[in-house]
Amino acid sequence: MIKLRSKRFCRGNSKLGSGGRNGVKGQEKGEIKWELRPGGMLVQKRETAESVGEGMITVRVSTVSKWHEISIESTSTFGELKMILSLVSGLEPTEQRLLVRGKEREDCEYLHMVGVRDKDKVLLLEDPAIKERKLHALSTPCRTISV
Repeated sequence: MIKLRSKRFCRGNSKLGSGGRNGVKGQEKGEIKWELRPGGMLVQKRETAESVGEGMITVRVSTVSKWHEISIESTSTFGELKMILSLVSGLEPTEQRLLVRGKEREDCEYLHMVGVRDKDKVLLLEDPAIKERKLHALSTPCRTISV
């Protein structure tokens, strides 16, 4: 015959019926809160909504010569961030390149999935190909046609 011991889901070393040895009734200091997910999985309950990735965050965007602090939802995409930056920087979203932790990010990627948190730094660069096209367009001489 096999005898199974049940495990308690709390860190405290006192019994459940201790009567408040620590002076706090109801919850002990080291107790873990658990929640049941819709799929039936028992997981540790999250303490704050910010740890989930919800809420507003402030992203510090650095261009070559300026800093911008942008408040945006943490569940936004980099494309949405580019739209906001186009109002501030004057560059169109197709002309922008955003670098986070040394890697360029695509427009469809989400900020919270990449790991962008409050007060993180994002580097804004102008696309070199578009920058070259602009310089090439300015360097071509104007031709006058007389009839």
